[in-house]
Amino acid sequence: MYLGIDLGTSEVKALVINEDGEIVTSHSVPLTIQRPHPHWSEQSPQAWWDATDYLMTTLKDKCEKHWSAIKAVGLSGQMHGAVLLDAAGVVIRPAILWNDTRSALECAELEEIAPELHSIAGNLAMPGFTAPKLLWVRRHEPENFKRIDTVLLPKDYLRFRMTDKKISDMSDSAGTLWLDVAKRDWSDALLEKCGLSRRNMPALVEGCEVSATLAPEIAKRWGLNPSVVVAGGGGDNAVSAIGVGAVSPGDAFISLGTSGVLFVVNEAYRPAPASAVHAFCHVLPERWHQMSVMLSAASCLQWFCRLVGVTELALLEEVAQLSDSEKANAPMFLPYLSGERTPHNDPNARGMFHGLTHASNRATMGYAVLEGVSFGLADGLRVLQESGTHIDQCSLVGGGARSPLWAQLLADVLNMPVVTHKGGETGGALGAARLACLATGKDLETVCKKPEIYQTWIARPEQHTSLMKRYTQFKSLYLNDLHFRTH
Repeated sequence: MYLGIDLGTSEVKALVINEDGEIVTSHSVPLTIQRPHPHWSEQSPQAWWDATDYLMTTLKDKCEKHWSAIKAVGLSGQMHGAVLLDAAGVVIRPAILWNDTRSALECAELEEIAPELHSIAGNLAMPGFTAPKLLWVRRHEPENFKRIDTVLLPKDYLRFRMTDKKISDMSDSAGTLWLDVAKRDWSDALLEKCGLSRRNMPALVEGCEVSATLAPEIAKRWGLNPSVVVAGGGGDNAVSAIGVGAVSPGDAFISLGTSGVLFVVNEAYRPAPASAVHAFCHVLPERWHQMSVMLSAASCLQWFCRLVGVTELALLEEVAQLSDSEKANAPMFLPYLSGERTPHNDPNARGMFHGLTHASNRATMGYAVLEGVSFGLADGLRVLQESGTHIDQCSLVGGGARSPLWAQLLADVLNMPVVTHKGGETGGALGAARLACLATGKDLETVCKKPEIYQTWIARPEQHTSLMKRYTQFKSLYLNDLHFRTH
């Protein structure tokens, strides 16, 4: 038996799989985000731990006699978050999250003081990444900065509470802008530019390796054997890749969660920072990956549903009743509720409905939201293709994978097959459990087989042609808004 824990932005999810890789049980606990100021996005690391601790009690009750058979734990987590610990291991301030955009000025500063950034870290300086957050803390909260002993990523804070060890992995650490991504090691030069050193960083292991064992008091509290090992784990998208069997070059998937990600496995380190493509380490040795990332995806749908007072399921049913003509004349939606990364790297980008008329209603506006997020992913596919990456087919994971309507729309927009898997919404937690299996010595080909396909969505040529006309309008809307904001 193996346990996977996925620390997301909106929830902590955990599941247990058996020796055959089948899901035995799962559960999740919701989380909230604090936005005390414009551009800010924060969470309490203690809230993560409390949710995880509660999950363990719940899963133990669900598993009953099988619980004690757990051999290993895997971790997956939201990337880039800055968890600042003092010398006593106490959290100094709330964690600054991946979708926090306060550090735009610090990004410009980092690009200026670290001309080697792109070649070493393989990515542009973006407010979501960890390094600019620390420059912001140094400038605006100098007393907090002086207290910093260790900087941890979100899932690694859970590991610290579970094992008393400060350890990370290469995939998650690649999102800090302090990692030499080709060498899979910390860059002393980039750390120094932020007033830090290796001493402030956790030790590094591969995501599929053993990082530590449970601390005796935690093992006792959770009713687990103290010999239970904790795998290195990884950033949420790289671990989700393990969950859908994306382990070979060319394997790709779309994650429709709070953010939207188009992920493809590479056989080598292939940075393309000019177009805001992310190049990170995979959770497997000698594997890397590229990603296009949009900051608001399924969260746009959640936002709209809260705004108009409808459940997501009810809204999707209304959208499904729309005619092709109503969709073709629906408003346009820019999904930049938290700024945007790929391809714009624009923290000041904003969401927008355009083309509203008296005929606009909840259903057509709901469709516009789904379409706008899909167009954002099309932007990502375009720059990945321009960087030389070829994708034949995408798996679909995350909460958005539950919607057949959205899956078909993505296939039509991207003009490629999109496949959903049974249990696809559990990608991160399942991948974490699979990493736990690998950490105990199980074979990669056996553990990381692709899950059973639930449904395949084929692009429809007529719909693709029609959607590309609207996609052209979508791109011009952003450019017009950018011109308005900068002139």
